[in-house]
Amino acid sequence: MNTNTKIAVIIVAAGRGTRAGGTLPKQWQPLMGKPIIQWSIDTFLENSMVNEVIVVYHPDDQNLMKQISNGVQGVLGGATRDASVKCGLNQLEISAPDYVLIHDAARPCLDQKLLSECINAVLIKGAVVPALSLKDTLWRGKDYVTEILDRNEMFCSQTPQCFSFPLVLSAHSQTTMLATDDAQIVQSTGHSVAIIPGNEDNIKITGPEDFVRAERILRGNMKLRVGNGFDVHRFGPGSSLTLCGVIIESSLALIGHSDADVGMHSVTDAIYGALARGDIGQHFPPSEQQWKGADSRVFLEHAVHLTSEMGFKIENIDCTLICEQPKIGPYADEMRSKLAEITGLDVDQVSVKATTSEKLGFTGRGEGIAAIATAALISR
Repeated sequence: MNTNTKIAVIIVAAGRGTRAGGTLPKQWQPLMGKPIIQWSIDTFLENSMVNEVIVVYHPDDQNLMKQISNGVQGVLGGATRDASVKCGLNQLEISAPDYVLIHDAARPCLDQKLLSECINAVLIKGAVVPALSLKDTLWRGKDYVTEILDRNEMFCSQTPQCFSFPLVLSAHSQTTMLATDDAQIVQSTGHSVAIIPGNEDNIKITGPEDFVRAERILRGNMKLRVGNGFDVHRFGPGSSLTLCGVIIESSLALIGHSDADVGMHSVTDAIYGALARGDIGQHFPPSEQQWKGADSRVFLEHAVHLTSEMGFKIENIDCTLICEQPKIGPYADEMRSKLAEITGLDVDQVSVKATTSEKLGFTGRGEGIAAIATAALISR
């Protein structure tokens, strides 16, 4: 793919979804701790080939839109699905992407493999739809069978349906037909639409029973890793020290090859541990002079980058500082914010707390600070 190729996503979320039950439209109902629509949003945002995501929503759902990730545009939809897609396409004229992927908000189980296959195919063919071939014999009839259809020519369409942006924009501008499918609109202008294999897990939530199936799929696809980190630094002469990225005035400093940020070191090692990639010393050897006095942010940023590179994301971090001094409470929220900033997490995914060792051991004697951290990673 050309590095300048721009790919946008339209997530259609203006429907009411009443067949799914519940007091909210199905796309806004919770599934494993977040709205159904957020699962698709996360999948697109985590794909490096996607540049822009637009959610087309119903006017009644303006407050619900506040739940979704930053960096996602919201556009008011229309009375029908094709009208809503047009609203999204019109908004995209501003950024003029090369390709657009149009996805149902009620398909939370789209995975990165199918998404990448869709993108790779549309770059070549210009119009692509993932679909499932049928396994059962198909009949036409009412009270009696009147015809047996050739199932080899029948497919169940899925989303995202993927198109050259100029092509689908022109098709929607030209057509006056009512359609529930963008491939149908593009095909009506004479352009062929290619079919690629879909994924049976890429289900659309329609009825209440689909919530159970979607949760089973998402749990089955998710890989969880947990790591812990432990670090110690002794006190020495100085007027300040750094803990979890926050500089604290102190009558003592922490001594180490880098900035001796014992809290950030433990968090970094917890992430390396979850990835089974050693510790800070293996990636940034203390024998190398270039790391002398280094800001520990460099180490943590490397661990975060490696996490993404290996197909994971950090779900939460918990760090405990063990010391008699300084008092951590007044700085804990600032520490959480600093770690959240570096790792790309929300503050409520980061915990920083402190304890003493009841005057026991080196920390109890005030000789230094220890830190222990745990990091949980989940597959993207």
